[in-house]
Amino acid sequence: MRKWLSLVLSLTLTAGLFGAEYPKLGEDIYDPQADANVLISEALSVAKLDHKHVLLMFGANWCIWCHRLHATLEGNPEVAAALAEDFVLVMVDVNTRHGPKRNADVNERYGNPIQHGLPVLVVLDATGKQLTTQETGSLEEGDGHSPAKVLAFLREWAPSR
Repeated sequence: MRKWLSLVLSLTLTAGLFGAEYPKLGEDIYDPQADANVLISEALSVAKLDHKHVLLMFGANWCIWCHRLHATLEGNPEVAAALAEDFVLVMVDVNTRHGPKRNADVNERYGNPIQHGLPVLVVLDATGKQLTTQETGSLEEGDGHSPAKVLAFLREWAPSR
């Protein structure tokens, strides 16, 4: 049951089910309507049950590097397996299109990680304690993100078992 709930939550948080806010970039990876506080609360519940950490990916649908990192997280088999094994992913939309900054309170709560650019990653333990913030420029290689570097990051911040 927990694995099913984790899968449903993960699909809900990451699937391009939101139309296309920026059609030239393809399907949205961030839900412009989502309240990240609710998503994080749900992710923490799953993380506690499954002994995982929560990986927050701050970004916006207009951000090509956000799409590229998301493609690495989902498309590289080793990275996707490590992510599924040890983390619950929450996509935190911080776009400013059509009004105020989205999820600005969440950005503030975690020390303004978007000051490092987009995308930016924040790892929480299952209690919600912030473990690290990672700018993602150092994970880039060529026109994408290095699966080896992303995998090393995930392994470094995976929960001890």
